[in-house]
Amino acid sequence: MSALTSVNITILGSASAQPSSTRNHSALALRLDGDVWLFDCGEATQHQIQKSAVKMGKIQKIFITHTHGDHIFGLLPVLAGRLNGAGGTIDGVEDPRAQAAPPEDPLEIYGPLGTRAYVRHGLTYTHTLLGAPYVVHELRLPGDPQDGDGTSLAPHPLERPGRNILQAPDGVWHDIYKGPLVAVSAGPILHSVPCVGYVVNELPVPGKIDPKKYVPELKRTGTPMSVMSRLQRGETVTLSDGTVLQGPPRKPGRKIVILGDTYDPSPIAPIAEDACLLIHEATNAHLPGVDPNTKETDTEKTVEERTMSRGHSTPQMAGAFARRIRARKLVLNHFSARYPGNDDVDEDARRIMGRIRELAESTYGGGEVVCARDLMSFDVSPRRDE
Repeated sequence: MSALTSVNITILGSASAQPSSTRNHSALALRLDGDVWLFDCGEATQHQIQKSAVKMGKIQKIFITHTHGDHIFGLLPVLAGRLNGAGGTIDGVEDPRAQAAPPEDPLEIYGPLGTRAYVRHGLTYTHTLLGAPYVVHELRLPGDPQDGDGTSLAPHPLERPGRNILQAPDGVWHDIYKGPLVAVSAGPILHSVPCVGYVVNELPVPGKIDPKKYVPELKRTGTPMSVMSRLQRGETVTLSDGTVLQGPPRKPGRKIVILGDTYDPSPIAPIAEDACLLIHEATNAHLPGVDPNTKETDTEKTVEERTMSRGHSTPQMAGAFARRIRARKLVLNHFSARYPGNDDVDEDARRIMGRIRELAESTYGGGEVVCARDLMSFDVSPRRDE
């Protein structure tokens, strides 16, 4: 396979610190053909997966933006569910359910310092047995310990050694994962604790082929038409008479930028430019005349200042960053619990979320703006020929 056939985002949770009856804690699933990658894993993510079309058994990687509870408290249950976990016994008591891990690739977890220790302690002190292995790779900042696990506790029996990935001189973690079709890089973003954003890059894909350029040459030399598939992949083909045909040049693949909590994502901007999709938080907004909870003493400026002081963004800030990196589409998420997530069925909710969308549009001036809703699912289309 030379390109992805399907790229889909499913929002599993769109709330900020406090969930509500219509919004779960932060989590989203990126489906790349048959594989599932999770980004953040707030409380009850496992329940949200069960309500969605996302398949637990297809989860291959989990990316954590930061270790605040509303982004990580659901990680251990998802691990136990995905890796056939069970409640074990105390040390020294033989458990017949304990088994050696099968020879398979481990489920990969990426996150900042503390992710490995959190998972290790949680699994150890809950006596959780696993039926398959996992590994935690940590993105280390210059001020972090550059080696070690961040804990003296012995690894879980099914934990495999992970990498401590150091920043490049430009402050970015380049290609923390690179496969045949997709690569992932990460960059720091500013929040109240160390936080990262992830950039998922589809590697260059085959360009559009013009059969009229090649078919006559193939017919003239009696070359099988099956060679067209090689040309479509951009390969060079030498015909029987020495004629050299070059397939169309590859074109940029899709780029998806998924940010954690932030009041300023500027450090990640250089690797986020020209994103097909930007997912950016919009925790608070000034909504006079729309949101009955708006304080009379508040202004757009005071709301922004208060939001930033807590490490978060407003819709206008999200829109401005989307404009800065020339994102084609902006999805807002991580909303305060007072902003309802049932705007598909409730008129008051539709009015509130519509106004939040308009605030982002006012500084974006670009493509489509969408307010995330739990269990919303949408495809990310290939780039149009330009």
